[in-house]
Amino acid sequence: MKLFPIHISNFKLDGGAMFGVVPKVLWQSKYPADENNLCNWALRSLLIDTGDRVILIDNGYGDKQSKKFFSHVYLNGGDGLEGALKKHGYSLNDVTDMILTHLHADHCGGGVKYNADKTGFEMVFKNATYWVSKPHWEWAMNPNKQEGAAFLEENLMPMLESGQLKFIEKDTELYPGIKLRLFNGHTVGQIIPFINTGEKTYVFMADLIPSTAHIPLVWNMAYDIRPMDMLQEKEDFLNEAAENNYILFFQHDLYNECATVHKMEKGVRLKEAFTLL
Repeated sequence: MKLFPIHISNFKLDGGAMFGVVPKVLWQSKYPADENNLCNWALRSLLIDTGDRVILIDNGYGDKQSKKFFSHVYLNGGDGLEGALKKHGYSLNDVTDMILTHLHADHCGGGVKYNADKTGFEMVFKNATYWVSKPHWEWAMNPNKQEGAAFLEENLMPMLESGQLKFIEKDTELYPGIKLRLFNGHTVGQIIPFINTGEKTYVFMADLIPSTAHIPLVWNMAYDIRPMDMLQEKEDFLNEAAENNYILFFQHDLYNECATVHKMEKGVRLKEAFTLL
């Protein structure tokens, strides 16, 4: 089994939104913001080649939104989705499985594009099955007012209409070594993939723990819809990760791709940060 980081791009979000109740005087020292209080974050996916399947986890914003839309997210850097795949010797058509951790625009927008004459939409990964959790899909179809703007019809409905969309309903082993577990604190039914290579277990953190700065238990995002559930899920996961020496792969950490954690007197903390390759 081979794993490759897919650095699609970077984007900017308000530091206060990304760190919730944590005061800026604390988070600014770990994750600096610019003069507009914006922090730069990575849009990083993970490619898994099992020998039989080529699996991509999440796919970024894509490029079909308006200039006004992108003026609020400040895309910068990265290799682009197709460019990042090509960098590791893969094409869009090589992908057999597209796992979407959840359906916020920065995680799924790159899976759908305009057709040639912009009269409709088509799938970016023509040979792939798109996997979403059923609880999350149902939530995205009827979200609360806080989260509604994160679910864009043009990202979601073309997947359903294509016939390429499939659902998982509960924790499952999608393929040997690829386990998908559902978490509900950030959004209902977020998929967190656990990848066991036979020697190590890698966990794609998505928005459960978006960066190393979010490892402390109460350092969470204002975007989380169920903060108390998030605290419990995160505490349970971090204890499990420390006990089993999991390698955490961060989707949004601009500075660190991967890390391990260990138990300290004040809780689970960062042990070592490093790159995947």
